[in-house]
Amino acid sequence: MNVVFDFGAVLVTWRPAEIVAEVFPHRAATAADAADLAQAMFGHPDWHAFDRGLMAMDQVSRRTATRLQLDATQMQALVQGIGARLLPMQDTLAVFSSLHARRQQGDGVKGLYFLSNMPVPYARELEQTHAFLRQFDGGIFSGDVLCSKPDPGIYSLLQSRYGLEPGSTMFIDDLQANVDAAKALGWKGIHFTSAAQLAEELRLQCGL
Repeated sequence: MNVVFDFGAVLVTWRPAEIVAEVFPHRAATAADAADLAQAMFGHPDWHAFDRGLMAMDQVSRRTATRLQLDATQMQALVQGIGARLLPMQDTLAVFSSLHARRQQGDGVKGLYFLSNMPVPYARELEQTHAFLRQFDGGIFSGDVLCSKPDPGIYSLLQSRYGLEPGSTMFIDDLQANVDAAKALGWKGIHFTSAAQLAEELRLQCGL
């Protein structure tokens, strides 16, 4: 079985509501306010274009600050600092490490890959900062290929680039829509909610 991981909120931390509450507390007085601001910021087409490598960091910062009437300097600092906030989730990393050990032993794991919606600056920072990325057999960041999940094209690109067999490929993501897109191509899928749940699903579905 090939196993394909998402990064944000699966292998590395991604807590957008916490980020906006920290940087713009006056606009995020409650959890609901923080969630709304985070959605307005990161759920907008501008941020999706940044994800896909179609908009530069300084441009998305300026446009977001203007659109949401936020301080431009604070907004720029927020965007520039996100890469440093993408920290390994140790419980999920333990599951990954177990799979990597099995991969090394030829025990049920054919290959380990990633498929992540990630702007180019953050992708390069992850590669430079976290050694576990070198344990993957390959992968794709959306910003490098100008395409993002759940567009079927990015799944097909990973599949063709690494010769993956759809029925022997398990995809793990925290967003159901992304999992559904993988399943539509014949992949297997796990909607990630916790490391414990992931380990159990891998055991039940793949015998891993």
